[in-house]
Amino acid sequence: MFLINLWACLVGVVIILYVILDGFSLGVGILFPSAQSEEQRDVMMGSIAPVWDVNQTWIVFGAAGLFATFPTTYTVMFSALYIPLFTFLFGLVFRGVAFEFRTNSTHKTAWSRAFFGGSLVAAFGQGLTLGAYISGIRVHNGVFAGGAFDWLTPFNLLVGLALVAGYALLGASYLIIKTSGEVQQRAYRQAWAAAWAVAAFMLIVSIWTPFQAPDIMTRWWTAPRIYFVWLFPVVGLVGFILLLRGIQRQAETIPFRFTLLLFLSAYLGLQSGVYPYAILPDITIFEAAAQPETQMITLIGALITLPFILGYTFYCYWVFRGKVTDDVMYH
Repeated sequence: MFLINLWACLVGVVIILYVILDGFSLGVGILFPSAQSEEQRDVMMGSIAPVWDVNQTWIVFGAAGLFATFPTTYTVMFSALYIPLFTFLFGLVFRGVAFEFRTNSTHKTAWSRAFFGGSLVAAFGQGLTLGAYISGIRVHNGVFAGGAFDWLTPFNLLVGLALVAGYALLGASYLIIKTSGEVQQRAYRQAWAAAWAVAAFMLIVSIWTPFQAPDIMTRWWTAPRIYFVWLFPVVGLVGFILLLRGIQRQAETIPFRFTLLLFLSAYLGLQSGVYPYAILPDITIFEAAAQPETQMITLIGALITLPFILGYTFYCYWVFRGKVTDDVMYH
């Protein structure tokens, strides 16, 4: 049981790390059309170019860990959410191609649009997947028992739009740190608008979730969760207020910090209502887990690999700290 819980925590940490790190990268892509010139888009692209690869590392680590330690979850999720998951992956691949071709192209406009499209599709595909995960998946004897389009519901579409707004907020708050001049000033305005959009989406999703997934509400109101679950919306509200104050004062790092707090409060609030289920509403993490021997061997591999990934991540962000200038070159 300890190994299962440990791996559940580890996979959860990797997921939120990917959401945050690649989230601001996707957000910058979503904001791409707002730039007034290709030179401004060069600055925006230059802000994420040095950390582009390291951000993608976390999705590989998370997918591999999930496949090895919770194979039932992996199998059911890909069977039920084949279309949104591959839409997400297609968006990632498409924006990666656009990123590389735009770098070396003399006609950047088409590739800039492609980069925006890939970022938008990837973010929306993630949101559809998240919405379907919250809504629950029909399973019989450990096998997906629903239809190919069960994920296509108004609630899931709303969650998809909510995540697009959330990534736009992450991207704007990141650009505030990494840029200056007109790009930074526009990012302040975009962060303000995106913050209010995210707050509205979070309120609607929070009200809708108990009707879409009543078991989550039941667990929220059951001891011992009832004694601490209220902390997450309170932390989120405080983070939202401080985020707005930071934007108004044109602080550089505060908006990004409190955007992260907003994401963490929402993520932990959701997980507090989901645990111990791997797939709602029927399969727990204990039922979805691989054999203890598999989890132990995988854990040894993870403990060897994880320090290198973390070290590479910190090294990249440390080396490429500071602002991007208008004459930035990226490769």
